[in-house]
Amino acid sequence: MTTLSAHSASDDACDLPIYKPYFPAGTLKCVGRPLFRSRAGRDYACLLDLEPDVVSWRCVLEPILENDTPHARHHHVDFEVSLGTSSVLIDISAEPATPVWIEDATRRLGCRYQFVAISEFASAPRLQNARDLLRYAGWEAALGDRIRIQMALEEFGSLTLAECLLAIRDGKPMQSIAAMILGGIVKVDLDDAPLGPDTIVRRASV
Repeated sequence: MTTLSAHSASDDACDLPIYKPYFPAGTLKCVGRPLFRSRAGRDYACLLDLEPDVVSWRCVLEPILENDTPHARHHHVDFEVSLGTSSVLIDISAEPATPVWIEDATRRLGCRYQFVAISEFASAPRLQNARDLLRYAGWEAALGDRIRIQMALEEFGSLTLAECLLAIRDGKPMQSIAAMILGGIVKVDLDDAPLGPDTIVRRASV
């Protein structure tokens, strides 16, 4: 992941955002402290954690400067996201407020710039599902429960989420199944509808 240089904005720059944690506290791929400038930023980070192409992400707390002059204009983005061979700076907002110079400035930092409108993800089932699952980030399913669920899926092909919960014996049911989903041991459809008792659970492809 590219490391951005920490700069101080010019003396007349008084629009510094307030960064703070938001629920859920758990993350999977965050580098550094998960501090966000908005609720929408935290929501989008939930999606980043479940995106297979994302290797890691970090909250960008320092402004991007137009150039290296003392009174350079500045702009705040939300995330620096590593996609393995490239990095992108992501700006989350209700509507574009992008300065014309930002793409050139991010290229000089070795990144690509991307604006994401809140309306693109705010009402999607995937966001609610990501929020629900990430509240259990950091949990680990017990070995016995993992084997039990995998054996059942091997035999039956799929189970409902309710059936998986009933099969948990060694740990807490929802925490254990969520850990298995987040860990890529089993998979569910996160885009169709909110997770519920009838959600189909399948063994993840190896």
